[in-house]
Amino acid sequence: MQEHTEHKTSPNSKLRFFPALIFSSRWLQLPLYLGLIVAQCVYVFLFCKELVHLIAGANSLTEQTIMLSVLGLIDVVMISNLLVMVIVGGYETFVSRLNLQGHPDQPEWLGHVNATVLKVKLAMAIIGISSIHLLKTFIEAGTLGIPGSKYTEVGIMWQTIIHMAFIASAIGIAYTDLLMQRVTRNGKPEH
Repeated sequence: MQEHTEHKTSPNSKLRFFPALIFSSRWLQLPLYLGLIVAQCVYVFLFCKELVHLIAGANSLTEQTIMLSVLGLIDVVMISNLLVMVIVGGYETFVSRLNLQGHPDQPEWLGHVNATVLKVKLAMAIIGISSIHLLKTFIEAGTLGIPGSKYTEVGIMWQTIIHMAFIASAIGIAYTDLLMQRVTRNGKPEH
């Protein structure tokens, strides 16, 4: 007696398309990372423009103006570093491996990057950028009350509060990361 086997498509074979589609959707982030590379080029242009302005005016600028210009350059570099972390770390974490093992220029942090490490590094970079802005504000705070001043007491207060919120957020993210490491290491949370 011959068995009749009917060729049916299992429900799982229909679903294979959807997981593949969802997994492939990570490549939609590629244009976003390419756009960030273009933004990085804009920051390089801004850095060069500010550097030329600083060099051209070196004889006539005051010490405070030079200090503010240098802080502006540092700010551009820190934002550029933030972009590199997001571009390289985000691509490596969410899109595809870069396969840089053994490459002499591989960033040290890239070997152990994951979404949590990336969040902590980004939070620290944002705090650094905010610190530069706050320092620039404090340097120019001497102009408070003078007509045409860029800053007000309330504005400085809010800038300080926002900076403190960044610090509190970074501490919260780092603490959550520490708790997650304990759970992963021990299989259960430590008290």
